[in-house]
Amino acid sequence: MDIPRSQNKWKRQVIRGVSAGFILGVLTLITVGVSRLKPADPSVERSTVVVDTVKRGSLLRQVRGYGKLVPEEMHWIPATTEGRIERILVQPGAVVQPDTILLEMSNAELERDVTTAEMEVKAAEADYTSLRVRLEKEMLDQRAARATVQANYSQATLEAQRNEELAQNGLISDIELQLSKSKAQELTTRFEIEKERLEISSEAVEAQLAAQEARVDQYRAMARLKQEQMASLRVRAGKAGVLALLQVEVGQQVTPGTNLARVANPERLKAEIKIPETQAKDVQIGQPAIVDTHNGVISGHVIRIDPSVQEGSVTVDVAFKDALPKGARPDLSVDGTIELERLEDVLYIGRPAFGQEQSLVGLFKLEEEGARASRVQVHFGRTSVNAVEILEGLQDGDEVIISDMSAWDAFDRVRLD
Repeated sequence: MDIPRSQNKWKRQVIRGVSAGFILGVLTLITVGVSRLKPADPSVERSTVVVDTVKRGSLLRQVRGYGKLVPEEMHWIPATTEGRIERILVQPGAVVQPDTILLEMSNAELERDVTTAEMEVKAAEADYTSLRVRLEKEMLDQRAARATVQANYSQATLEAQRNEELAQNGLISDIELQLSKSKAQELTTRFEIEKERLEISSEAVEAQLAAQEARVDQYRAMARLKQEQMASLRVRAGKAGVLALLQVEVGQQVTPGTNLARVANPERLKAEIKIPETQAKDVQIGQPAIVDTHNGVISGHVIRIDPSVQEGSVTVDVAFKDALPKGARPDLSVDGTIELERLEDVLYIGRPAFGQEQSLVGLFKLEEEGARASRVQVHFGRTSVNAVEILEGLQDGDEVIISDMSAWDAFDRVRLD
């Protein structure tokens, strides 16, 4: 029978302890060494980034925006009276003349007003005629009365002259002579009174007729106004051009002042370009511009800058120097580029995916013949549509990544594969 040896058992335990301690120490050393190693640079596919080279030379500063073509001359047609749309006779896009009827409206109340106004005019005209006839009759009566007094006055004057001659010859008494003279004097006074009365009556007749005539004119003016309102229910273009917009429908009730349609001159168009507010500060009137109508490119110049900002953009009007391409029409979408200035002898690169004018931005500059890229701080200057001026941080000939590298913001170096 075998008896176990206690000495061998103790040796094995010692050996095992020493081996475990050795292994533990090695693992500790490996862990410490690995922890002190720098992390490996992340790799980026070269085909997924955009690289540009810093250049020195002239830089044309431009700003770009989108917009549409609009007529330089637009004629809005408002409703001048309340009414209901009965018929639409012309559709947008049609060529119209000033007297072209675009649509017809109805207003039953206005029709009644027109009839009432016409009747009032006729009644006022009849009153004027009646008054004139009556006053003329009164004037004739007064003229007849004056003629009678005048005849009596003439007869009395002749009798007084005759009696005076007879009295000189002693044929009649002095009393008869005085009576004839007194009668002649009385008729003379009555004749002067009748003359004055006739003159006053003539002035009174003129005043009454003028008042009645003014009343007639008032009713006529009211009738003309109602008739014009009635005629305006047949809405006309007012100007020659193309019907650009019709914003009512059959059956719609409109009030005075409502814009019904818009007529535009298609031969004179301008571009309304919306420039981002951050880029519009350097835009000035008179600067050259290029507008792409997607059917041709045409040059022009800035003629107006909207003083207000709407939805983050500023509206800039561009007038054209040359004829528009075929197919150009109002509301056609266009792209516009405005030339701000030309910078001479400056460093510049293609505009990165981020970074504003006069800002400090971190860009990855290529090193080791393009195998790696390190982050450098670059001070941007003035910007253009596709380029930006470099003030500090890069030199002529440097290659930098200008595409979006925000996914590697935590790293200062990357490896390009």
